[in-house]
Amino acid sequence: MRSPLRSVLLACGAVGIAVLAWAGLAPIETRTGADREQLFEIPRGTWARRMSGEDLGILPDEIRLTLGIRDILVLRNLDEVPQIFGPTLMMPGQSFRLPFEQAAEYQFACTAHASGQMRVIVYAYPATPWARIMWRARRL
Repeated sequence: MRSPLRSVLLACGAVGIAVLAWAGLAPIETRTGADREQLFEIPRGTWARRMSGEDLGILPDEIRLTLGIRDILVLRNLDEVPQIFGPTLMMPGQSFRLPFEQAAEYQFACTAHASGQMRVIVYAYPATPWARIMWRARRL
């Protein structure tokens, strides 16, 4: 005769295995065009607020992208002053579109950050079951 605790543990284990199987075997849709863009906006007044000493979290210190899924970074400067991202000067109202074609870590100068730096991590497309499990786990 089975104990109720053993039955619950077996059921939980079966559900866990089913979830892992789905995470590893279910396909990940690749995207096209604008669906691949990850948009970040620098709001109006960012520069003035930073100069007044306000601690702002406008943009994340680290942006994570995945090839074939979200691999185009789009920055939009809604501020009244120019902003620098990497070697690019974005005037007020301008957008900067940066597609990535190689998985790597990139470091950029960024005047919207107090540290003056932003890191972009681009992951390879998760082609294997284990890579899909890890990709889905990072998104939780």
